[in-house]
Amino acid sequence: MNYNKLTPEESYVIDSKGTERPFSGKYNDFYEKGIFKCKKCGEALYKSEDKFSSGCGWPSFDDEIEGSVKRITDSDGIRVEIVCNSCGAHLGHVFEGEGFSEKNTRHCVNSISLKFESYDKNCKDHALAYFAAGCFWGVEYHFEKLKGVNSAISGYMGGHLENPDYHSVCTGRTGHLEVVKVDYDECQISFEELSKVFFEIHDFTQANGQGPDIGSQYLSAIFYEDEAQKRVALELIDKLEDMNYKVATSLYEVSKFYEAEDYHQDYYSKTGKTPYCHSYRKVF
Repeated sequence: MNYNKLTPEESYVIDSKGTERPFSGKYNDFYEKGIFKCKKCGEALYKSEDKFSSGCGWPSFDDEIEGSVKRITDSDGIRVEIVCNSCGAHLGHVFEGEGFSEKNTRHCVNSISLKFESYDKNCKDHALAYFAAGCFWGVEYHFEKLKGVNSAISGYMGGHLENPDYHSVCTGRTGHLEVVKVDYDECQISFEELSKVFFEIHDFTQANGQGPDIGSQYLSAIFYEDEAQKRVALELIDKLEDMNYKVATSLYEVSKFYEAEDYHQDYYSKTGKTPYCHSYRKVF
């Protein structure tokens, strides 16, 4: 992972587990709407909605974005240190039972460990994106692991048959592709970031299917909701072609989405099998 370059002062706190002086940090009395991210790696850590005034002299939050913060016993053996779960950057300490908020938790965080990004005024906490990248089991698996993704649902899109089922789609005669519907929080993750993951979890140069899964239902495609999504997808394809990739991904306007049968949803979680049809590789 590529980390942001830190100043000596930032490194003292983030890498060496130091502490900035109380009431000196720029986010102590700061209440704009947005996301607080890790200064070192950029991981989203806290939402402004969870920030409150504790009078302690450091930014206080009574909750974190799920899975973003790790708790470990401090070197003093008494307190609980909090670090970025992605890169291990020191954030501060967490305290419970103080009664400052209904959640009765206080993440006491150094401002210098954080980077603030304002919400897009038009961002939605339930935006939709649709991706086809071969067998939907693996596609769903990878998108569900992303922070900011509310859900990923396997289904069918792009065909002419009403209410298709798996067996009819597998004939290749309905025109449907296996598609994953991604419900995501635009304030945490963008359509561009999702699209980059889409390209990085499958072979977007394969024109007849995906891996051993051959057929029109397994083709690579992005179904765009609006012109903004279409523009982002085209820009990413241009970047890939500039990198000498021959992109086989097609772009289509969103059409009716049919949710796949229950046994296809969360397939790898239900079966306990290891995903074999998709794997992540860094491209961008």
